[in-house]
This record gives sequence, structure tokens and C-alpha cells, in this order.
Amino acid sequence: MIRFEYPWLLLLLLAIPALLAWRARRPRTRPAAVLWGTVAGLPAPGLRSRIVQFARVLPWAALALAVIASARPQQGVQQSEVDSRGVDIVLAIDVSRSMSAGDMGGGTRLDVARNTARDFVRGRPHDRIGVVGFAGTAFTQCPLTLDHETLVSLIESLDFGLAEDGTAIGMGLATAVQRLRESRTPSKVAVLLTDGENNRGAIDPLTAADLAKALGVKVYAILVGRPSLEPVTVDDPVMGRRQVMMNVGVDERPLVEIARRTGGRFFRAGDASTLSGVYSEIDRLERAPIRALVYREYRDLGPALLGLAAAVLAFYSLSLSTWAFRAP
Repeated sequence: MIRFEYPWLLLLLLAIPALLAWRARRPRTRPAAVLWGTVAGLPAPGLRSRIVQFARVLPWAALALAVIASARPQQGVQQSEVDSRGVDIVLAIDVSRSMSAGDMGGGTRLDVARNTARDFVRGRPHDRIGVVGFAGTAFTQCPLTLDHETLVSLIESLDFGLAEDGTAIGMGLATAVQRLRESRTPSKVAVLLTDGENNRGAIDPLTAADLAKALGVKVYAILVGRPSLEPVTVDDPVMGRRQVMMNVGVDERPLVEIARRTGGRFFRAGDASTLSGVYSEIDRLERAPIRALVYREYRDLGPALLGLAAAVLAFYSLSLSTWAFRAP
């Protein structure tokens, strides 16, 4: 970006064409002179003629550069900083064996959950986000952080077997709320994603919901999958890890109540595209104002232009004493 401190001085550039016109109309006092500016008689197509024609404009180019320099041109570099309090968000993701059902398209329920969570994180660069995993117990996969590249890597490493099997929704939510306890942001959000059948854990889901409400944490509860007969991976103590066909059910009642008590919302996602839409909706609902601080630094180009004008005049002076610039 270029600006001029004294732009009105650029009007002097209009005088240059006027001076050229006046000079062209001025009666010649030495018609037979062989000055540097007299090109009549020189071979039109020759290199020497072209050099002489070029030399004629050098003083005027130097004058134009000096006028522009006097207007104080300045080159600005725009820089910006983002001042945002953002939103603190913890994603609580179910990694129990029931999440290995492939009823959502695009892989298992957990595959789809990981992919959509990753895209959600990448779309919120100004927010601190953390991840909690839970099955029969809960664990913190990543505390609140702005290092989203590391966070995405940790989301992708969520897998079955990181906790004993089962679905402890209350433990998962309570752990997420605990990660938000020290947050000082005005918006604290937990996104709870599960297939919804609570069967383990020392903390009841609704007790965890009351804890979230007391700490000002809004919970968006997402129920994934649908009741169906699906192949589910299990660890058999005799046969080892294998897949068996199981009736995979879902239970939305605790999730609906969790969302209601905390002022959040309940969503149901039966396939990958619906889950992606749910995260988009949460992304739209939880946006903190972001204020951009924009400032510019300017560098004065005037001295450089004056130096260029001086160089042009020096070259012109040299041309006057050089035989190549004189008419024969």
C-alpha cells in the first residue's frame, strides 16, 4: 500500500507536459547547432538515434522523480492482530465397543466421530479446545489448548481399548466439566457424543449435568447411530478379539435431559452427513465476538526516489560528454 504525505505536490507533475510543449514551440536560436537534443539528420532506425532520443527524456524523468519524492511517498505494511476471548470447548467422545458399529456410513461410529471432530477443531482457530474420551471410565486425551495441530493428532489417536469397556456417560461429562472448571471465558461448552446407553461409572449422567449447570457449562449432547443389528468388535477371553453380531441400541433420554438442564441442545445423528451438520450448527451457535486490531507501518520512499533522480541526472551529464550522444 502506497500513500503520499503531501499528495497535493503531485499537481506539479502537470507542469512537465506544459514545459515540454513550451519548449517544442520555442523559436530555435541556433538552427544549425549539433546539440545533444538535435536528432534531425540522424539515421532514424539506428541504435545511435534511439540512444539520443532516450537521452532527451532523462532530465524530465529526473524532474518527475524529484516531484514525486517531494510528495513523500510511503509504503505501508498492514499488520493485524486478533483480540478474542474465544470459547473454551471440551469434546467428550465415547470410545466404547458399541461405537464400533458401522451403521453411519464412512466407517465405524467412532471413525465418523473422529473425522467430524477434527473438522470442527480446524474451523475454530481462536478457541481453546480439549478432548475427553470415555468408555467404562473417562480420561483426558488433551487438555484445553490452542495447539490445534497436536489436538487433531490426539483426536485421530482415540481408539477402542484406551479404557475398560462400557459406557460411562456421567463420568465422561464430569471429566469434561472438570477440564472447564478453571476457565475464565464467558462461554464454556461441552460437546458430549455417545451412542447413549449408560451402563457404567460412579457418576450418574444427570448428576454430571447438574455439576455442569453449577459451573456454567453448556452441554450439546449428540446421539449417534440408530438401533440395528451390527457387527461389533469384542474381546473374548477365550477366542480373542473378534466380531459378533449384536443388537446395538441407543438411548436418547439421558442426553435430552442433560441438554435441557444445562441450557444446551440435543441432536440426533444417524449418519455421517447429519453428524457433520450437527457440528456445523454448534459451530454457528457458539461464536464469540472477534475484534481485529489492524495497524500499518510506513517506510518513506522519498530518499530512494531522490537518489534515483540524482543517478538519472548523473547519467545525463555523462552523456553530454560522450561522443555517442552527439550528432555527427
